[in-house]
Amino acid sequence: MIDTKNICEEPLTRGSQKHLSSVALRAYSGEKKSVKSDAQNERIAEFLPMVRKIAGRVITYLKPPLSFEDMVSAGTVGLVRAARDFDPSHQAEFKTYAYIRIKGAILDELRGWSFVPANLSKRIRDAQQLSRKITEQRGTAPGNTELAEKLGISIEELYEIFDNARAQYFLSLDGFGEGSPALGNLLAADDASDPDRNIERAELIEKLTEAIQGLSARQRQVVLLYYRQQLTMKQVAEILEITESRVSQLHASALFNLSVRLRQWKDGRL
Repeated sequence: MIDTKNICEEPLTRGSQKHLSSVALRAYSGEKKSVKSDAQNERIAEFLPMVRKIAGRVITYLKPPLSFEDMVSAGTVGLVRAARDFDPSHQAEFKTYAYIRIKGAILDELRGWSFVPANLSKRIRDAQQLSRKITEQRGTAPGNTELAEKLGISIEELYEIFDNARAQYFLSLDGFGEGSPALGNLLAADDASDPDRNIERAELIEKLTEAIQGLSARQRQVVLLYYRQQLTMKQVAEILEITESRVSQLHASALFNLSVRLRQWKDGRL
């Protein structure tokens, strides 16, 4: 089990800074087409802490053999390539460009290890199908206890299903490059300077809002604190005065329910 206790919020120690610098140097040396310059070196050094912070946002979704260090390594490669490819003439901030490249590299690494065993994939599908069926019949999603009973499994086994499915939801709800906005971006304040984009997102935001309203009060709190406020699981636990493991359970079950509702909307059943 990966220790998620504020791993992305702690200040960089001399040892961790040395590790990140070592990873960056190896990644940078491996870029054959890279033209090394003082400006690029300075950008890499300045934004190495961002790599650690972004990697810390995904540790909840990691499954063996992936580790936090793997995410840092992948993100560092993204940072190095961002420093190499950045063109200041495009009037974009390097910070924004680097964030996208770092997160994209981390998501690519996650996708590469996102294989789910057939038996586990079937259990996830069974739970999703049953939840959709109940929701369509009565208009509200089943509670976790009810869903577990109807599946003939314990509540602990159901939470295990939610946890194993969570990486899939993360890639679809919080990722770049899938042709839809990230969940965190949708929950953020509207960008008044980009009205066309807001219009395009309006229907999706409306359906997402309805889906979030259908969650339990605690699930809603976790989703909004985690995605809108960009808090860590530990920080959410402190605010709600519950354990970090309970926050993780609420987060996993919330993503499961949101996935079911948004799939129904996409299939034209809502």
